[in-house]
Amino acid sequence: MSRQAVITPEGLEKLKEEIEHLSTTKRREVAARIKEAREFGDIAENAEYDDAKNEQALLEGRIAQLEERLRRAMVIDEKALSTEEVGFGSVVHVKDQKTGDSQKFQIVGSTEANPVEHKLSNESPIGKALVGRKRNDVVTVEVPRGPKKKLKITKIEKA
Repeated sequence: MSRQAVITPEGLEKLKEEIEHLSTTKRREVAARIKEAREFGDIAENAEYDDAKNEQALLEGRIAQLEERLRRAMVIDEKALSTEEVGFGSVVHVKDQKTGDSQKFQIVGSTEANPVEHKLSNESPIGKALVGRKRNDVVTVEVPRGPKKKLKITKIEKA
């Protein structure tokens, strides 16, 4: 299960920041809640104590998950990115051939994907269709709902 996860330098920074926040600030908050709940007396029937201990278990699980992701992370070299061909880390401008709408996506790994921020996984239907293509190529994408989309690559940039 320990396959490498490709990540951008920006994604690596965010991952480290989240681990740092959870390992310090959040751990102290949960420890304080547990201490406070213990002061209520008998912990056998103390809902606050049980809740705090459950939160602690979830927090430790999340930290372990993020640390494992960090160990598996393979950071891409943004200097090696090409503007000739869509690759991991590329910012791609596309135009929908049917509607004429233009959009901009960054191709990232599955751990960084966030459609709201226009960051698409290289494993997503659109990401797969775009990777390896060049400017002015028209790609046809199978989307989960609705008819196939035809997207024309209008520009490829470095992130």
